Amino acid sequence: MKIVRHTQRVVISAMLAVCARTVAAQSTFDLVIAHGRVIDPESKLDAVRSVGITNGRIAAISTSSLKGKRTIDAKGLVVAPGFVDLHVHGQNDENYRLYAMDGVTTALEMEVGTDDVPGFYAQREGKALINYGVSAGHIKARMSVMKDAGTFLPLDAGGRDAATDAQVADIAAHIETGLKQGALGVGMGLQYTPAASRYEVIEAFRIAAKYKRPVFVHTRAYGVTEPGSSVESYLEVIGAAAITGAPLHIVHLNSTSLSSTPKTLAMVRDARARGLDVTAEAYPYSAGMTEISSPLLDQYVNAPDSMFSHFMLAATGERLTRATFLANRKPGGMIILFLNTPEMEAMAMTSPLTSIASDGRIENGKGHPRTAGTSARTLGYYVRESKQMSLMEAIRKLALMPAQRLESVAPQFKRKGRITVGADADVSVFDPNTVIDKSTYLLPATPAIGFKYVLVNGVPIVDDGVLKDAVHPGRALRAPR
Repeated sequence: MKIVRHTQRVVISAMLAVCARTVAAQSTFDLVIAHGRVIDPESKLDAVRSVGITNGRIAAISTSSLKGKRTIDAKGLVVAPGFVDLHVHGQNDENYRLYAMDGVTTALEMEVGTDDVPGFYAQREGKALINYGVSAGHIKARMSVMKDAGTFLPLDAGGRDAATDAQVADIAAHIETGLKQGALGVGMGLQYTPAASRYEVIEAFRIAAKYKRPVFVHTRAYGVTEPGSSVESYLEVIGAAAITGAPLHIVHLNSTSLSSTPKTLAMVRDARARGLDVTAEAYPYSAGMTEISSPLLDQYVNAPDSMFSHFMLAATGERLTRATFLANRKPGGMIILFLNTPEMEAMAMTSPLTSIASDGRIENGKGHPRTAGTSARTLGYYVRESKQMSLMEAIRKLALMPAQRLESVAPQFKRKGRITVGADADVSVFDPNTVIDKSTYLLPATPAIGFKYVLVNGVPIVDDGVLKDAVHPGRALRAPR
């Protein structure tokens, strides 16, 4: 009987495959990407195929030629799922255009988040080049409740004042409202809100657990000295996840770990081995960036004079001294922090535990090169030049892993990060021999090269290497309300 049933399954599968090939051969698709090297990190497909796209979805993947209203010749190019960036602060057209040229088709603000979920989505509806989404931000809720004067990050009470129990309850209520309105998770930046108590952290995690949403956390501190080490900071959030049952995602493990990267990676690995839902991300640059006025930099007010040469004003490229650091804190502005090493960067990037996310943000052409170059640097430097990562693994980290982090929250993510029939036609087509980042710390808004075609929901937004104007195929990605 078992042999009969097995034979029946084989026959049925063969018949379905023949039917699919017949339908593909007889159909005319909206768009065909022909003869490219198709890489799908979920099925491990890595072969020359033609991809047929209709109504914004992948409708066929074939070894045979397909007919399309338009055909793109992708011979010699890689056809990959569009990249999903979990950590993007620049949520406007200036930034979306740079992401598109870097192969990113979905950009999510998950660390800082928002205190106005409906407003975030309404502001971008019908106007976005790429897909977008947001978390309910603990930072933003705290700024609102504590009446902080900052706009992007806390500048005063939101970061530096302890909350009363009543204020903690109010912060939690703000977060819960955002989750009810479709936020994809809870955003948290404890190094920007150092006055937040451990009890306050637990309360935020409890709300996330109630709605089964991940908490995306910038941990409380970095370094090796106790108290305030990277290890202690990871213990805090992994412990909160264990106590409450909330899924946990630790953002930019590279810049919150620095020389402690081997230890924090081991902590993430061991937590996962014991059944905790803990993930992490990294970006491929040794320097970070933050707001010079933020509480994160309070620790450097009394630092040795030698420390300040590691800081650079993003707006001017000026390396700082103690005097210029203190003088610039009140006017504010973004600052580049050269604190990590290439060795620790590479360890975080190449670990199988980490997805890749940019932490990107550009304002009027100024900011960090990771905004424009994260994907291209991963593919050009880590894959092609230094061979520290396989092409399949890089695409898994850039596309599939981020989609999997959110697919239990929002069903749309089950159609992201994949090149499979039925998936959304978010596709990045690039030349593996030329793709590379061109952005620098002095010219951070220089677009990447090598991405020949980028599609969002079946619509080309990069066409033969040229970014298109007046197209807005990006869609909102949010949890069911």
